Amino acid sequence: MAQGGNWSRLEVEACVADYLAMLTLELNGQRYSKTEHANGLMQKLDGRNRQAIEFKHCNVSAVMLGLGYPYINGYKPRGNYQAMLLDVVEAQVQLRPDLQDAALAAVLRPATTVASAAAGDASVWVSMPKPSRVREAPATYAPRFSPARRDYLAQEARNRSLGRAGELFVLELEARRLHAAGKKSLGERVEHVAATQGDGLGFDVLSFEEDGRERLIEVKTTSFGELTPFYVSRNELARSKADAERYQLYRVFGFRDRPRLFAVPGAIDGSCHLEAATYLARVGG
Repeated sequence: MAQGGNWSRLEVEACVADYLAMLTLELNGQRYSKTEHANGLMQKLDGRNRQAIEFKHCNVSAVMLGLGYPYINGYKPRGNYQAMLLDVVEAQVQLRPDLQDAALAAVLRPATTVASAAAGDASVWVSMPKPSRVREAPATYAPRFSPARRDYLAQEARNRSLGRAGELFVLELEARRLHAAGKKSLGERVEHVAATQGDGLGFDVLSFEEDGRERLIEVKTTSFGELTPFYVSRNELARSKADAERYQLYRVFGFRDRPRLFAVPGAIDGSCHLEAATYLARVGG
């Protein structure tokens, strides 16, 4: 079969099974070799090279995010996958209680504050991921009632110890930035307002620009990859609009392994695609 030909169901099933095995190992903190897995797959598939396999794995990452799972580090999600891939992933996920257990344990695992040395490492900063070449209009919600769908990413977002550890990491990062710029007095005024004043302000850390202007920072932390979606409250969105010139969202990712982050400046809906995830319901008007 030519490298660009359509994937058969057997090929897709083999690729998905291999991906889920690697993801389970990764979530459990166990080492594995992507090269060994790819070489094993090439022997099973009909003329597929490693590039084709990795591209398909990136497609699987996109499906896993859609189902509420984390994805494998290094296989950045790629959309526009065939409908058969979604069907195969849903079917196999249902047969992997070990994967479900590993995902649940990973998102609920308590987190501790990162060593101060990490906050002083300039390499923790990366560029904000680029948007897709063509920005599509938000699609109308199309329900897919699947037992394979989970809320693991939502559960991680509610992991208070992880959120607090990420905020403390940013707190130190900001203090170090200002100290390095010769603004020691401003560095000493950086405040973890989510802890000192409460979490209703719409941001977590009060910091400063080098000229003394305030920087309002909302921190979103994940243990997973940089393209893992995150949850934004209505209050946070409103604050980012009201104080767009001062507001920055810091997306901290890979927190347990090697924490890195990028900044999303200004109004959140100016840089991020927003999808309604939940509703507040009241009975009786």
